[in-house]
Amino acid sequence: MARRRPGWTLSELADRLGATLEGPDGPAARPSAAGDDDPEGVTFAQDERYLTKALEGRFAAILLPPGLECDQTVLRHPRPRQAFMALLTLADRPMPLAEGIHPTAVVDPLASVAPTAKVGPYAVIEAGAVVRDRARVYAFAYVGEDCVVGEGSMLFPHAVLVRDVTLEAGVTIHSGAVIGADGFGYSWNGTRHIKIPQVGGVRIGPASEVGANATIDRATAGATTLGEDVKVDNLVQIAHNCRLEDHVILASQVGLAGSVTVETGAVLGGQVGTGDHVTIGAGARVGGQGGVVGDLAPGKTYWGTPARPKGETMRTLARTGRLAETEARLKELERRLAELEKKL
Repeated sequence: MARRRPGWTLSELADRLGATLEGPDGPAARPSAAGDDDPEGVTFAQDERYLTKALEGRFAAILLPPGLECDQTVLRHPRPRQAFMALLTLADRPMPLAEGIHPTAVVDPLASVAPTAKVGPYAVIEAGAVVRDRARVYAFAYVGEDCVVGEGSMLFPHAVLVRDVTLEAGVTIHSGAVIGADGFGYSWNGTRHIKIPQVGGVRIGPASEVGANATIDRATAGATTLGEDVKVDNLVQIAHNCRLEDHVILASQVGLAGSVTVETGAVLGGQVGTGDHVTIGAGARVGGQGGVVGDLAPGKTYWGTPARPKGETMRTLARTGRLAETEARLKELERRLAELEKKL
């Protein structure tokens, strides 16, 4: 049977969101982006710029703050962005997963699966693994030897926990992510690269989330660790023995080399890359495509390669943009100097 999509009347939404309906009641089927044209959608605008964008289309209603007016139906709310987030929560639909263990799943007799956990079709749970209460292991996910899937954690289809990976409570691992593969370590013996065994593990703290096709390598020894509420975007690489403290955010295609420390609340933009053994200070921010080759101080914003304080990088970029002009002026000065020397 098809699962029913959410839908409301505007008056119901007003009650649920703590908003005031200004205009006729009617159906609302879903949240919509401001640039859409969706007569059954609800969008938001927090200022004139966003409202101009929203008015390019038609909507069932627009969430607006006091003082912002338009000729469409309005859901008035003092904080329209937060109200829209609440609407997204109402519209969210968890992926379906049947109770218990699907008959096609492969669960080793030495594994432990809590009675309230759910295990989907063709999932594999190896010996010594533990799947705790209310955890969800979706179709084709793999839970390797001695891994722990914490209470209420989720492994989406084709997520892989290779071995010795611990997910604490409420962790989400998205499709295609590989947690606990070998770290990248080799030693040159004079004739060839000898692989260094990687015998550590990975520990991911509560309420953390790892995006699709991200990779987090097992430690050479000890553990690669992510703290509480760490958010890792799609296609991120975290190498062996890295340590990410609480509330860190890594945007897509960030690459951390081995033994990097990212302190509490730091944010790395898309495609930031680091050298090994560097420390990024608490609350630091690194702009997209930044290259971190040394330690970064806490609380500052960095741009560029090598990553430097934002103001310094901006001044350097401004000077770089004037290089052609500067070169022309220098050549003119050289020409004049040569003419003066001829007259001496």
